[in-house]
Amino acid sequence: MNKKKIFNDPVYGLIRFPFDSLYAIIDHAYFQRLRRISQQALSHYVYPGALHTRFQHAMGATFLMTKAIETLRAKDVEISDEEYEAVCIAILLHDVGHGPFSHSLEHVLANVNHESISLIIMEKIGKELGKDFSMVLDIFRGNYRRPFLHQLVSGQIDTDRMDYLTRDSFFSGVAEGIIGYDRILTMMNVADDQLVIEEKGVYSVEKFLMARRLMYWQVYLHKTVISAEMLLISILKRAKYLTKQGVAIPSSDELNYFLKLDINDERILSQPEFLSDYVLLDDMDILWMIKKSVNHPDQIFSSLCNRLLHRQLFKVKSGDTLENQVFFDDKKSQFMARNHLNVQEADYFFSTKTEKIKLYEGGDQEIKILMKDGQVVSYSALHPQADLFSTEERKFWFYSM
Repeated sequence: MNKKKIFNDPVYGLIRFPFDSLYAIIDHAYFQRLRRISQQALSHYVYPGALHTRFQHAMGATFLMTKAIETLRAKDVEISDEEYEAVCIAILLHDVGHGPFSHSLEHVLANVNHESISLIIMEKIGKELGKDFSMVLDIFRGNYRRPFLHQLVSGQIDTDRMDYLTRDSFFSGVAEGIIGYDRILTMMNVADDQLVIEEKGVYSVEKFLMARRLMYWQVYLHKTVISAEMLLISILKRAKYLTKQGVAIPSSDELNYFLKLDINDERILSQPEFLSDYVLLDDMDILWMIKKSVNHPDQIFSSLCNRLLHRQLFKVKSGDTLENQVFFDDKKSQFMARNHLNVQEADYFFSTKTEKIKLYEGGDQEIKILMKDGQVVSYSALHPQADLFSTEERKFWFYSM
């Protein structure tokens, strides 16, 4: 076998893909860009090992998809080669629309969901490779006639989540995220074209849901990680403000386009220059701007850049209490007086954010369990925990000394 067709993945070992089209997509410049988009943004400020990329995640999720399809085929689920190839392309490209630092700067540089951008990039890659991606797009959007294929790409127990929990746990060193993906894949089946988990796998589902909750509060929504991300957001907001005021900012042409951008909703997707600049934008553009701006004449901007570069992050308090509100307001007043700032200027250094996670979605998104007698029941009916559908919420107060 051609050695080019084998990848050495740190999580799964040697992996290979069944279609030449996947290798052509991997070699495409738009996909190679994901090497320069961090998977966990600034989580490495807390977990030093969390420096992996969207490129690695997309490859891993695609490998898990091949294992899922092979498992289903072994259980006599009819899946054509065309469907197999299309669902693999859909998962390989599911994150291709992510901007710099993944979710952290989504809606800051351009107020557009990365999924919308992914669809446009998928169409463009298909045209450039001379392939019909209509089935790929239908699966990705959830419009294909066989729902289980979309559910494998985007559902409550999909290959995307299985890879990012496994991979993020591995690189961050947080063992609570380990989910036993191999058993979940083995327990997958299809009933009435809906993805189901066989009854023997119900406890693996429970572990999966709990691992996801723990990873969110312990890693993704760790207060120091959010503090770093809020600082990064303040930097970009100040950069946009200064650029629109005519103040020069050291930035690449692609980043400068987004700093000047006035249209801040999905209308920008119709502008031809949007995509051409977006696909050249990555973490390096942001980091270069920050490094070059530590001595910028605008003291607010230079202070923010210095803080992120040297990990002098905002202090954090958590809890939606009157005591925290009074403390926050007092610190902000003192900071304004000491640094001669007005309210708008101080807002770059003081902010609040409420984070929410929902353990489980009901309705059409329910995880379905295939019982031994052939009956299909919802996971919530089988495991009616009181807090299953609850939303956990935490308010954070970020302030500067």
